[in-house]
Amino acid sequence: EIYQKKTQLEHILLRPDTYIGSVESVEQAMWIYDVKTSKMEQKVISYVPGLYKIFDEILVNAADNKIRDPSMSTVKVDISAQDPPTITVYNNGQGIPVEMHETEKVYIPELIFGHLLTSSNYDDAEQKVTGGRNGFGAKLCNIFSKRFTIETSDKSRGKRFKQVFTDNMSTAETPKFLKATKEDFTQVTFEPDLSKFGLTHLSDDFVALLRKRVVDVAGCVRDVKVFLNGERIKVKNFKEYCGLYLEEIQKPKPSMIYERINDRWEVCFTPSTDGQFHQVSFVNSIATSRGGTHVTYIAEQIVSYLVKLGSKKVKQTTIKPHQARSQLWVFVNCLIVNPAFDSQTKDTLTLRASFFGSKCILPDPYLTKVGKTGVLEEMLMQVRAKQDQALKKTDGGKRSRITGISKLEDANFAGTRRSRECTLILTEGDSAKSLAIAGLGKVGRD
Repeated sequence: EIYQKKTQLEHILLRPDTYIGSVESVEQAMWIYDVKTSKMEQKVISYVPGLYKIFDEILVNAADNKIRDPSMSTVKVDISAQDPPTITVYNNGQGIPVEMHETEKVYIPELIFGHLLTSSNYDDAEQKVTGGRNGFGAKLCNIFSKRFTIETSDKSRGKRFKQVFTDNMSTAETPKFLKATKEDFTQVTFEPDLSKFGLTHLSDDFVALLRKRVVDVAGCVRDVKVFLNGERIKVKNFKEYCGLYLEEIQKPKPSMIYERINDRWEVCFTPSTDGQFHQVSFVNSIATSRGGTHVTYIAEQIVSYLVKLGSKKVKQTTIKPHQARSQLWVFVNCLIVNPAFDSQTKDTLTLRASFFGSKCILPDPYLTKVGKTGVLEEMLMQVRAKQDQALKKTDGGKRSRITGISKLEDANFAGTRRSRECTLILTEGDSAKSLAIAGLGKVGRD
């Protein structure tokens, strides 16, 4: 048949890249967490973006619950690479209501985790700062799993719910109901279907990448204890989290300028050591690995300050924004209202700054500290090196026009066959220059 109609579930399995990204292994330089050193390490690893994404959906769901229930205090993640590989994500925030949905006539936990295009995030008029958005989320993890179990306890209704899905969400077992526990919780356990990703096992590098995301949550979500395989992650806040990168960036540790601007924005800066712009950023606990408008919003403020400050120190030189930007390494952790991303994989925030729902204006004392880290001197050194390089390229050659020199008045014959007849006049100050120009007006410029 040339024309075929597929169910949404069939379409997701047939065209997974539309929903979770590539299901083929790629080699890429990624930050991973080294448990031996308790530091971040950047290395080239082989991983499957789609498999990484389905884990991330469940993890972000757990982090989101802190927004819904500020009393939530614990997130636990267990990762087993043994055959079959199993991952469990638990949080002790408010449980999912264990009751029948009035319209759909199924229990709400089953609706959320086992029925496509169901979400509590569809009302764009409601100002939400959670990671969920399009109604796929956790269902994608269910679809790409051999076995998927959802458990939740709802003490307000006195019920505990457990349901198992198998065969890529195609089979749903009858839910089991127990008496609610003293503490609300939600727990997801899944066995990823590795055959959908062309894998036979979880590699050590991939497990290290998953560990890194768990550490991300420890750094991004305030006042929550995060455990990985039974051991508490030592990172307690975003400032400590940023510090995990510094020894890898440069030894000894470079300067780190951190500030919590308000309840929705945390920013950290350290100088780049390789002349390239770098960023590590999060939107509502989602790792925006490619940055986006939130990173640009912060970086532009720092760049503007450095360009302005640098221009005062070298008045004869024009400093371009990209020359300042290349000296920055910025960390951003923010909560954005109803965020919009470039795709379901949510690597890049595309929402315009005017719709963020909050502002993050870097205070003058913060920018002053940034300027004292040595980044300004490095930027000016690079600018001068660029100028010297440009001058070397023109040594011994003729040009019809000299550019980049402020207040230069070229002679009429400059750069022509009669250039040897020209005279160089140097003056001290603008008034002396005006006098020389006036004199030339009397005797003629030729």
